[in-house]
Amino acid sequence: MWCCVVVGVLLSVLLWLGMDKIILLIGASSDTFDLVKTYLNIVTFSGPFVLIGNCYSNILRAEGQSTKATMGMLVGNLLNVILDPIMIIGLNWNIAGAAIATVIGNVVGALYYLLYFAQGKSSLSINPKDFTMGDKVAYGVLSIGIPASLGSLLMSVSAIVLNSQMTEYGDMALAGIGVAAKVTMITGMVCIGLGQGVQPLLGYSVGAGNWSRYREIMHISILLAFGLGVVMTGLCYIFVERIVGAFLTDKNALAYGIMFSKIFLTTSVLFGVFYVLVNALQALGAAFSSLIINISRQGLIYIPVLLFLKKTWGIQGLVWAQPVTDVLSLVLVFILYYKSSSYRTSYQLQN
Repeated sequence: MWCCVVVGVLLSVLLWLGMDKIILLIGASSDTFDLVKTYLNIVTFSGPFVLIGNCYSNILRAEGQSTKATMGMLVGNLLNVILDPIMIIGLNWNIAGAAIATVIGNVVGALYYLLYFAQGKSSLSINPKDFTMGDKVAYGVLSIGIPASLGSLLMSVSAIVLNSQMTEYGDMALAGIGVAAKVTMITGMVCIGLGQGVQPLLGYSVGAGNWSRYREIMHISILLAFGLGVVMTGLCYIFVERIVGAFLTDKNALAYGIMFSKIFLTTSVLFGVFYVLVNALQALGAAFSSLIINISRQGLIYIPVLLFLKKTWGIQGLVWAQPVTDVLSLVLVFILYYKSSSYRTSYQLQN
């Protein structure tokens, strides 16, 4: 948690200092530059709180308090949703209002978790005097945390690359691809939550050497994840015009958003299986395999595929790069998981 505070402050400072260059990198045009800068200037201050919220939600899940972990996220996000129309329209603060609502939501979400731990309801302490880096605590956290963080970092990097390439086709195409990404996030975030939820259960089984229980959980999780992916993708596809229309009013942007969303949704049924396997790798303690898959999906695989397909297929290639990457990533994570689970099982049986 204290590392999250330090890293959050450092990253917020770096973002603030290099903001103009970063805004240009993510594809902002002369028409949108000032709006983006206004938003980021305010949202940057919530950096440490975002990291604290993510840190504690995962800790609470590991303690078996999944309901409280979810409640912390709901409190912050629902407050953001409620404050958005009030500050954007009611107070006429426009883009600044959206940013302020986001900051308040992030701060309140983090404070919910801090209050829970400060009241002594957890077996863990947030008192600075209990901070330690002994007994390989840092090594254990970083060996699993760095691969996961690289995955999140590369998602931002890949978005920057995509946006910079999409700017050639105008602001409306850029707006369309941004909304399309949000549509697939409806399926993606649900599936990520499922994967994160099953990770502690798999970790308990691995630690106890209870492989029959581990296989049972994996079997149920894979089936549930695939079913959830199918249902969520189906709903998004059926209501894609309404969802995109809630964000875009310009006819050209709307057309782009609907077309791009339908392309992205072709492989979103695979999200659930992918994230269960990724979290299973982390539960197995397979740090190197986790690193490989996290830097591959949105980095080593996606960016080369994106550039290649754009060169050969133009704007269509830019959009189809993500579905192609999804399929290749699923194949890769399945191979890595099979090797890691086979090795871990045989190792524990021998010892």
